Amino acid sequence: MRRKIPESTLPKLNRSQMITAEGFQKLREEHDHLWKVERPDVTAKVSWAASLGDRSENADYHYNKKRLREIDSRIRYLRKCIDNFKVIHYHPHQEGKVMFGAWVEVENMDRGLKKRLRIVGYEELIGNKDHISMDSPLAQALLNKKEGDKVVVKTPAGEFNWRILMIEYEQGGASDF
Repeated sequence: MRRKIPESTLPKLNRSQMITAEGFQKLREEHDHLWKVERPDVTAKVSWAASLGDRSENADYHYNKKRLREIDSRIRYLRKCIDNFKVIHYHPHQEGKVMFGAWVEVENMDRGLKKRLRIVGYEELIGNKDHISMDSPLAQALLNKKEGDKVVVKTPAGEFNWRILMIEYEQGGASDF
């Protein structure tokens, strides 16, 4: 018997719901891999372990049932993301301005530190050290600015002065608004 999980227990999408085309493609690939490869494999392992009889002390059964729940939870989350995220595509009018999806080279004028960052949605941050959330203080200060502009970023650690050195876009990955 399938137990319905209440909607209130599913992860909330309360952060920015924008995503680059590349980020959206990665979500779809992860979903498809989980749904078509991992889930059938783990389901087969659960069935095999269950066929051995007594499940109370069957470590294979318990481990794979737990893994199946994790996979199903991630699939539900990915489907919610895929259904609700707005894919933001590159548009030529963005050239020269910092917008969602932009690669921006900035210099911290207080420390002389240079960084190359991409402004993306929250879901694209995992595993990408050179990406920052568009909801971050730095990204918010940079949005709609041009090369050479200076911004002051207020963070819990204090105020920092940044200068925009370069802006570029990957075709198909930036904003359309």
